[in-house]
Amino acid sequence: MKKGLLILAAMTTLTVTAQQKWTLRDCIDYAMQNNITLKQSQLNKQTTTETRKQSQAALFPSLSGSTNQSLGYKPWLNTSISTVNNGTVNTSVHKTYYNGTYGLNASWTVWNGNQNHNQVKANKLSEQQAELTVEQTANTIQEKIAQLYVQILYQTEAIDVCRQSLETSQRNEERGRELVEVGKMSKADLAQLSAQRATAEYDLVQAESTLANYKLQLKQQLEITGDQSFDIDVTAANDQQALTTIPAMTDVYEQALLLRPEIKNTELALKASEVQLKIAKAGHLPTISLTGGFGTSTSSNNSKEWGQQVQTNFDASAGIGVSIPIFDQRKAKTAVNKANIQRELALLDQQDKQKKLYATIEGFWLDAQTNQQKFRAASATVESEQQSYDLLQEQFNLGLKNNVELMTGKTSLLKAQQNKLQSKYLTILNQQLLRFYQGETMTI
Repeated sequence: MKKGLLILAAMTTLTVTAQQKWTLRDCIDYAMQNNITLKQSQLNKQTTTETRKQSQAALFPSLSGSTNQSLGYKPWLNTSISTVNNGTVNTSVHKTYYNGTYGLNASWTVWNGNQNHNQVKANKLSEQQAELTVEQTANTIQEKIAQLYVQILYQTEAIDVCRQSLETSQRNEERGRELVEVGKMSKADLAQLSAQRATAEYDLVQAESTLANYKLQLKQQLEITGDQSFDIDVTAANDQQALTTIPAMTDVYEQALLLRPEIKNTELALKASEVQLKIAKAGHLPTISLTGGFGTSTSSNNSKEWGQQVQTNFDASAGIGVSIPIFDQRKAKTAVNKANIQRELALLDQQDKQKKLYATIEGFWLDAQTNQQKFRAASATVESEQQSYDLLQEQFNLGLKNNVELMTGKTSLLKAQQNKLQSKYLTILNQQLLRFYQGETMTI
């Protein structure tokens, strides 16, 4: 019964998922819960957490118990053991014997140049870096989803343009046939119109194929199975979004320096390199440790009772150990030099990440500015080309314009429409990415 309910619930979930129109926020939220790459990054972070906990536990003493049980045989033993039982003396030779030892030992590193404490600090920093790596992975996935989502929106509108272009080409071809029948157009000119119609059909098929490919890539990011239907909310974007104010580049960069995980990660890497330098320098210092333990043993060759043997053979010990490095084959010095090199590398990596971040934001900003201007110009061009083409078509239907002029006008209109769509969605995408780098959520 329970199994049937689970199957029903799973089928219901799949049905709801298939029927819904996904917004960009829906896609991102779903990916944050299901993306495999992100889950792997989260598991790697858990590994660093366990490493940190283990290093903290290493600050405390260790305690271990041990026992050893052995069976021995002495074939040439002649010594006998006598026992008295009810006034009778019994003598026997035990060539087979049994021994047992029992012990409890403890050790504690009291001081080792603070290597253990600094190792805890280093592991804490590694854990924080792993957490930031999870954020980096999540950010990368979100950016990829936004890019694919906008491409799907663009391609959906591009398909509408291609479909309208095909319908127009079909009407022109049909009108061309009529003109051929009445002798106002040659068959060669009709063939050109037919070729334009075929090209429009090809463009439509190509646009639909591209859209399907983008949807497949987005489903892969969401970890949705390939045979599951999937569609997005194509009403999410409008022309006004492309005309909204673009954030100032310096403002975006300054906020990104404070918020982006890749920058924070370089800061932690620099701190970690300083801690590793301290650990390396501790290799020149002595190590002080305490040890202690107690143990006992028993044997079947002993005439005493087991309990008496435990008491008789019991011993306890405690000690202090000091290890002073005198000549370590340059190990400590090499470790210090490597730690210094690692610190310089961490500093250079920080500078490099800041430089790349600025270049990325500058690229988004320039693309947003350029495409917004292109969108304004393309919008005006589309209106002009549409009016021009409508007039050309009327004149063509009346036989006042030839097919070359009509085809040229149609090509110009189609190009203007595509330019408008491309600049519109590139503007929206780069605006979203700029705000995302400011710490805002991406919503279209």
